[in-house]
Formats: sequence, C-alpha cells, structure tokens
Amino acid sequence: MASAVTTTRPGTTTRRPEKRPGYGQLLRTPGAWAFVLPGFAARQPFAMLTISIVLLVEHTTGSYGIAGAVAAVTGLSMALCAPQSGRLADHFGQRAVLLPGIAIHAASGGLLTALALADAPLWALFAAAVPTGASVPQIGPMVRARWAAALGSPVGELGAGSPLMSTAAAFESVTDELTFVIGPVLATALCTGAHPAAGLVAESGLTLAGGLLFAAQRGSAPPAHRRAARVDAPRASALSVPGVRVLAVAFLGIGSVFGGMQVSLTAFTQEIGQPGMNGLLYGIFAAGNMLAGVACGAIAWRTSARQRLITGYAALALACSALWAVQSPLLLGALGLLVGLCVAPALITGYTLVEAVVPPTARTEAFTWLTGSVALGQAAAVTVAGQLTDMSGAGAGFIVPLAGTALALVTVVALRGRLVARPPSRLPVARGIGHRVPVAVD
Repeated sequence: MASAVTTTRPGTTTRRPEKRPGYGQLLRTPGAWAFVLPGFAARQPFAMLTISIVLLVEHTTGSYGIAGAVAAVTGLSMALCAPQSGRLADHFGQRAVLLPGIAIHAASGGLLTALALADAPLWALFAAAVPTGASVPQIGPMVRARWAAALGSPVGELGAGSPLMSTAAAFESVTDELTFVIGPVLATALCTGAHPAAGLVAESGLTLAGGLLFAAQRGSAPPAHRRAARVDAPRASALSVPGVRVLAVAFLGIGSVFGGMQVSLTAFTQEIGQPGMNGLLYGIFAAGNMLAGVACGAIAWRTSARQRLITGYAALALACSALWAVQSPLLLGALGLLVGLCVAPALITGYTLVEAVVPPTARTEAFTWLTGSVALGQAAAVTVAGQLTDMSGAGAGFIVPLAGTALALVTVVALRGRLVARPPSRLPVARGIGHRVPVAVD
C-alpha cells in the first residue's frame, strides 16, 4: 500500500503515515476463507484439553496436585513434540502430518478418559497423557503459515512485505482467544452439567472432526519444501535464530498465565461452592484477551515491535500481581479481564517478530516453538499451581502467573538486543550445534 504524499513547499514533500490495513481487507485475501473457517473449527478442542483433564482427574482422585501433574505431562509432551510436528509439516506438507496426528490424539484421549474413570494408577495416567499431548494438532501455527503463504510475506525485514502480516497476526490472536472463550466454558459446562468425562470425550471427538475438515483444505496449504531441503541442506532450525529463542523463553510466561488461571479459578470456584462459575470467570479472562487482540489489529503502531513487547510484558506482570489477594468473584472477574487485556499485545507482537526473522522453509516450525513454549509454561504452571492450591488454597495458585510473567519480563528486557529483524543474507546457516549466528542489527 503506497503512502500518501503531501507537498509542503516547492521542491519538498512529506509522507503521511500509511493507514493500517483492516480486518476486512485481510479477509478479502484470495482463498482466505477456505482455511480461516475450518481452522477455527479445528482449533476449538485445544482450549478444552487442559481444563477437561483437570476437572476429570480431580473428580476421580480428589487432588488438584495429581490433576495438575497429569495435565502437565500432556502439556510437556506437546511442548516437546510441537516443533518437530512443525518441522515435518514444513518438509512434507501439513496434511501428511495432520492425518496420523489427529487419529493418534483421538485414540489416546479416549484411553486417558477410560483409565481415569477406572481409577487407574498414576503411572498409567501419565503413560496415556504422553501421546495425548504429543499428538495435539498444531492448527494455530499451520493457519499462520497459510496466512504467510497467502500474503506472500518475504523474509528479512520487520515490516517489509505485505503490511497485512501484522493484521493477520492480530486476527489470529483474536481467533485464538475466541477459542479460549468458548472452549473452557464448553468443557466446564459438560464436566459439571453432564459427566466429569464429557469434556475430554468432546475434545477428542472435535479434534478428529475438525482436524479432518482442516486437512481437507489442500489448496491453501503452503507447499512442502523437500526440494529446497535437498538443494540447500543442511537447513537451519528456526530455533537457531536468537530472537526466536528469546521469544520462546518469553512465551513460557504467557503459558504460566493460562495454566495458573485455569487451575486457580477452578479451585476458587470450588472453595466458594459455585463450581459452575469457573467457565464464566475464565471466559471473562479470555474475552479480555480477545478484545485487546481486536484493538491491536486496528491500531497503526508508531512504536517499535520490540518496545511494544517489553511494555506488554510489564503490564501483564503488573496485572497479575494482585490476583492472589482477591476474595470476591466479582473483583476476580474484573481483574481477570484486565489480565486478559494485557496478554494479547504480547502474543501478537511476538508472532509478528518471529514471522519477520524466519524463512518460509521453517515458518511453521517457528510458530510451533512459540506454541510449544506456551504449552510448556502451562504445563509447569498447572503442576505448581495444583500443588500450591492443595497446600494453601486457591490464592496461592495465583502466585504462579505473577512469577512466570515477571521472569519473562526480565528475559525480554535483558535480551532485547536479540529481538531485531535480520536481512536474508544474515540468517544463520545450520552447521550442527556450533553453527554461525548473525550479529544483531538495529
């Protein structure tokens, strides 16, 4: 989109800042709806998994600590396997990875449900949780990769290429958070209103149906890069980019918010004798995230993405600082809304930054590193928050989001020099563990 030019005096001109492309323009991208709608349906189960496991296992064992540990094994498995899934999708194509993955996930989720209802020993629950988490379909990163392919976003300079990429990042954050509005509320309603296992059963079924629907959309999938890998091998991993490593660590803090909020809100509503409010309170938190995502996508930012990331994490840590002391459901809902409003800017800016520094051959992998980091942070958070809740009540569990976001803020501030875009010629070349890395360019 060209910038408008205004004449100020003879021989001189000034450029007005170009207007930020809106969501309407983004959704008019040819072929966009072919993957947007199926992608939205396919990612719904992702937001249901952790809370469904926590509610089912807590019901059968009576312990939030055990429930959090089982959910953590699922999250850890996803965090470890998601980047490998992304790399395979880049190399072989998304459909080749999706089809076996959704079948394994549906089967292992059903097994985990059966074992929990049968009061199986903890080791058996862990054994079923591993493939359940490892096979979670990485729909969000795959959709982001499809946006990048549809918009023809080149590699190298932050802000170069299609100006719609930052709008697409905001749109995907809004879509993710709408998922986290619907998913936990649906899972909680099923578990508390129908049967404790209903949430996990629905999650497995929706994964199978939604995953098949998304995999059927072949036309919008980015091409596999097997030929490029043969010609230019060895190809650098997305994690070889210093900025991706910083963002992966920072996104652990976002995961700590999701995991800590899920466990602690569940325990809080149990303590006050209103377990049905859990989905509502978590939905308010996610709604704040969604609203902030909508706003971020509509703003033409004048500050750098790096500065926005630091500001976003500072605001998030500050918002989380009072959660542990709240005793009123109304006040907790209001504070949860504020926390949610602070999550989206950090997420959107992180995804925008990583898209700018990673080549197309590793883009899905890069996005899955961030998704995996969120899952790993969530896994650690549900474990620690579950233990703290068992020992000291729901208030203690809310300390986890504060600690996680504070550590993420320190990381982003200390390593902010690595959060810069690099031109194509300076992307790292894979040479094993000791490959060369570029010098940061401001």
